Amino acid sequence: MTTSTRGAAKTPAVLVLEDGRIFRGRAYGAVGETFGEAVFSTGMTGYQETLTDPSYHRQVVVMTAPHVGNTGVNDEDPESKKIWVSGYVVRDPARVPSNWRSRRSLDEELAKQGVVGISGIDTRALTRHLRERGAMRVGIFSGEAVREDGALLARVQEAPQMKGANLSAEVATTEPYVVPAIGEKKFTVAAVDLGIKGMTPHRMAERGIEVHVLPATATVEDVYAVNPDGVFFSNGPGDPATADHPVSVMRGVLERGTPLFGICFGNQILGRALGFGTFKLKYGHRGINQPVQDRTTGKVEVTAHNHGFAVDAPLDRVSETPFGRAEVSHVCLNDNVVEGLRLLDRPAFSVQYHPEAAAGPHDAAYLFDRFVSLMEGQRA
Repeated sequence: MTTSTRGAAKTPAVLVLEDGRIFRGRAYGAVGETFGEAVFSTGMTGYQETLTDPSYHRQVVVMTAPHVGNTGVNDEDPESKKIWVSGYVVRDPARVPSNWRSRRSLDEELAKQGVVGISGIDTRALTRHLRERGAMRVGIFSGEAVREDGALLARVQEAPQMKGANLSAEVATTEPYVVPAIGEKKFTVAAVDLGIKGMTPHRMAERGIEVHVLPATATVEDVYAVNPDGVFFSNGPGDPATADHPVSVMRGVLERGTPLFGICFGNQILGRALGFGTFKLKYGHRGINQPVQDRTTGKVEVTAHNHGFAVDAPLDRVSETPFGRAEVSHVCLNDNVVEGLRLLDRPAFSVQYHPEAAAGPHDAAYLFDRFVSLMEGQRA
């Protein structure tokens, strides 16, 4: 990625998809060039949380909401220390942000962090194209990076694909750290950081859990060095088929029978640990309005998602695994994609979506209570 920040608002920009479709607009954020996988997010709010979610590493996010940036950028809502998206696509950026917590405009923040974006294009047409053709590689070019269309297309087609990408270690912490329990400490959890969001350990801390966040390279010995009552595997970017090390660590946890909870990438890791395969979705689930049914209760939840891969597990029966019986506990009502797994003979479960739900909805917050119940049961 190459960037500059001068005169972005009036600078022509070009978005080039790997299949040759081209959109022309204006630079938004930094001026330069960037590459990634084009994906769309259906959330109408929470853009700051989306931008700072490490799961979006190496992805160019297309916002389906037409007007973006209304509330500016504050210093309280980021989910990590930086913006992780490779590029940003909006139709109609807010000219003047208006919110009592706003400290600067979204355009300014993108430029400050060197994120190349484009505005003024038909994002509805782009989203329809991605729904029909699938997520694909894309490049955004502005300023001196703009060349003849054929040359830009060649650059995009040379960029790496998301399938086969091993990215967790690129976004995870390199050193362990502790998020203390809020109020009385009740449990200790070892959280393997595969791209964790800041709200996740906070949700556990609210329930009296002291969270030891460990690097993606942590071993089984590292996990048990903190004497955990439970183990958590986080969300994160990349292809789960490449995540052999986390799968090995999770199998070590399952062998010991320690209560285990995984979300998003952690759900895919559990799927692999149990012997199921994973596959790439055509265009993925991204946004904060995905309907999911908890099959253990029958309840339908509106949930926050960000994933392009899914677990290939049978929906119609209980499966035998090396760690006992397992079943699909949650399913997406849009397309029947597996949204959760549950072991019946050991204290372990996972969901594909984001129950920490910053910036909402909060229908699935009970899953952290379910994790607490597993640890209470194990202690008893």
